[in-house]
Amino acid sequence: MSGCYTRAIALVGPAGAGKTSLAEAMLFITGAIPRQGSVQAGNSTGDASPEARERGSSTELNLMHFEWMGDRFALIDVPGAPGFAADGASALDVADLAVVVIDPDPERAALAQPVLRRLEGAGIPHALFVNKIDQARGSIEELLTALAPMSAAALVARQIPIRAGERVAGFVDLALERAYHYETGRKSQQVALAPHVKDDESAARFHMLEQLADHDDLLLEQLLSDEQPSLETVFADLARETASGLIVPVLFGSASNGFGIRRLLKMLRHDTPAPARTAERLAIRGEAAQIFKISHAATVGRLALARIFGGALADGAEMADGKGRPLRPGGLFAIQGMATAKIPAAEAGSIVGIAKVEAVQAGELIGMAGTAPQSGLPVEKRAANCALAIAAKDHKDEVRLSTALNRLAEEDAGLHWDQDEGSRETLLHGMSEDHLAVAVDRLKRRYGVAVSVQAPTIAYRESIRKAVTQRGRHKKQSGGHGQFGDVVLEVRPLERGEGVRFEERITGGAVPRQYIPAVEKGVIDAVARGPLGFPVVDVCAVLVDGSFHSVDSSELAFRTAGRIAMADALAAASPYLLEPVAHVTIMSPGAATSRITSAIASRRGQMLRMTTRDGWHHWDVLEVLLPEAGLQGLEAEIRSMSQGMARYEAHFDHLAEVNAKLADSIVQRAKEPA
Repeated sequence: MSGCYTRAIALVGPAGAGKTSLAEAMLFITGAIPRQGSVQAGNSTGDASPEARERGSSTELNLMHFEWMGDRFALIDVPGAPGFAADGASALDVADLAVVVIDPDPERAALAQPVLRRLEGAGIPHALFVNKIDQARGSIEELLTALAPMSAAALVARQIPIRAGERVAGFVDLALERAYHYETGRKSQQVALAPHVKDDESAARFHMLEQLADHDDLLLEQLLSDEQPSLETVFADLARETASGLIVPVLFGSASNGFGIRRLLKMLRHDTPAPARTAERLAIRGEAAQIFKISHAATVGRLALARIFGGALADGAEMADGKGRPLRPGGLFAIQGMATAKIPAAEAGSIVGIAKVEAVQAGELIGMAGTAPQSGLPVEKRAANCALAIAAKDHKDEVRLSTALNRLAEEDAGLHWDQDEGSRETLLHGMSEDHLAVAVDRLKRRYGVAVSVQAPTIAYRESIRKAVTQRGRHKKQSGGHGQFGDVVLEVRPLERGEGVRFEERITGGAVPRQYIPAVEKGVIDAVARGPLGFPVVDVCAVLVDGSFHSVDSSELAFRTAGRIAMADALAAASPYLLEPVAHVTIMSPGAATSRITSAIASRRGQMLRMTTRDGWHHWDVLEVLLPEAGLQGLEAEIRSMSQGMARYEAHFDHLAEVNAKLADSIVQRAKEPA
């Protein structure tokens, strides 16, 4: 056994590459589960939530564990779809090594670039596993050539395929110089190295050693002297250079058939860095538990999912939060997909659920042995550009809805919600339309809250073109004291962004001083809904004259008169419609850029600039101005144009006038009954 600790392996990569299938194969081969399920059959250990089962793909983080040859491993299966990526971002950071799962099609190689850049930026050691090798049509060489510009570190092939016609029937391990034949459902069988494969093997092995020698002067000297390096040297260099991020080893196989899984497990056993290296990367000192996610499980309630560093954690042991305040967990749980099991203790490196630490949030570091931790891991907040306006179908569920939304947002860093002050809508923000659809499903399934959903109301505004002077009079006599208020307002437009102002230039007591605040309230009442049906912005109303009655005048009368004068003035001052415009930054693979620019133009967008994405191979950055109405459905459209890779960030930029024809249709729709 290599030490009393657990290694953590993250499975990452594009959606559909087979990460969950690979996890299932690893669990089965190591004996952690009695039979190998599949995502397609809906009986896999991971992707077991109803939402994932329904969609046939990962909608949340999955945690699993197994033992192999006396070593213990924790698996972190990270969703591949960009809409669900935020759920796994913090968990990925606590991994000792990531396995990037891709399919063998060179034309789909670019799908791996976002995750490769993410791993490189975080300094996480990683390897590539080419899945579905039994379905490969191109060559491994073509795939690696396509991938090479997308990786800062050298891609080092540790295997070459053995083909039987067009089919990959086995592989040669380049370090051991041994050939293996795939056996469906069984361990690969070692076979003699065929003469026609020997030359390819010799060239590929020498190339692998050359790549290793780039970071090992002694090995370089041996190669230059035609010396054969020892296996100990080769394996030591592979482990050291993988752990340091100097190389990215590449292996291949087929998760569904069990091909190449044992070879991958052996690589993980020998080459995965110890948890102490990960703690050093995260600047964690001493004994601590890094919280990376909050989960609300049906059977055990709220769990803080954490990785243990520096020492073992016993159930009931005293802990401390970042401010040194004591915490006492209510139980430790091992997690296998959707299943949880109470455990008495967790060794260093373990990933566990910690119960009843209610005040702890994702990203916090908890000190063990009662000591305060020394650092923490920031939770990455991604731009949640998609939104839904939601409301409880039953008004009695409104309080439950707030509670449920808080729990969903606590679990998933990609979700948040707020109340729009203008429209008074409850807005749920997420990473994609599918991300939001899953959240709505969970509201009903987990918390029993059925909601109605619709697109958020666009915050249209209106303003005026010219200055007008308008009198407003309110006079009412119905026995006893009547009501009388009379005001004259000068109303003029302001520069964009100046808001609504009220001033007064009353002379001679035409309007008594005590009624002027009431007139201002009437003006505010009128601008809340202008003649086009939307709030009014960037206008100034000046009270210049009026009259009063010593008996019948009142605050209410003058407020009413102010509202009448302002409403009539706005209608007479050539009102026009304004729409919010967002500044949108789109990151897109170059192959999709032209299609995306056409889509932006069709949504009335204005291109500001286009540049290449720094450090990325064939990626562009587009900056555009786009009406917020054009943002609806944009995420799904650009995703469909870019194999799911393009994404954007949007921020309000300014209000802009809407052309007359479009404005008429917007105003007409606003007047139609809901």
